[in-house]
Amino acid sequence: MLPAACVIPAYQAADSIAAVVLGVRAHAPELVIIVIDDGSSDATFDEAVRSGADHVLRHDRNRGKGRALLTGFAHLATLVPSMRAVVTMDADGQHDPACLPAVLRALSSADLVLGVRRRRGTSMPVLRRLANGISTRAIAWCSGRSIRDAQCGFRGIRRALLERVPHVGERYEAETGFVIRAARAGAIIAETEIPTRYGPASHFRPLRDAVRVVATIWSHRPSRIPVCDFSAPMTTVSSPTASTAWSAPQSRSGR
Repeated sequence: MLPAACVIPAYQAADSIAAVVLGVRAHAPELVIIVIDDGSSDATFDEAVRSGADHVLRHDRNRGKGRALLTGFAHLATLVPSMRAVVTMDADGQHDPACLPAVLRALSSADLVLGVRRRRGTSMPVLRRLANGISTRAIAWCSGRSIRDAQCGFRGIRRALLERVPHVGERYEAETGFVIRAARAGAIIAETEIPTRYGPASHFRPLRDAVRVVATIWSHRPSRIPVCDFSAPMTTVSSPTASTAWSAPQSRSGR
């Protein structure tokens, strides 16, 4: 497998971050774990250090998930020079670390691996299910690919793709735009099915963040409606379980 790091943006995640870090360590011990505390007012930073994350960075205030990811990506070259890929996960326990080996295996032949959550018959809230379905179809329209879940934060990215395709945005729209730009750049995209798990309330702001996502999709709209290219590089794999402008962050190494 490719040498890789795991970047985990975290906000007000003191109750869950330790379990996430320990889960990553148990299922993918070779990963270098980087946690970005996005200006939490609770003990997220201390819990990440205590649980054994290799590097813990901290924003002086909440700047958004997109900015936290950018902070992690910006430090990869110095913190993990040998890294050739990165996996991103949420800090709230929504993503099952047992799926990490499947994501890492898929990265051996793909540039971008997207986690795919089942929407029907799961614990996904109805409004979230509807919003994800609509946005995913819109993103497929913009990218010309038959992508099934473009909003999931559990994904694997090759370093070469990160260096070629800009990751732009402060909040959740950053992940949306990256998928569209990667697809348009000809990236080989794979999908892996992951369990749908919901715990603590999401930090997604239904109005403000939804507007940002819609604006990002609209800004990438094609000049003409493309037909989704089902022959484009896209594979599905099975899991075993179903640039930045910010103040210098505080950093501690957990190991």
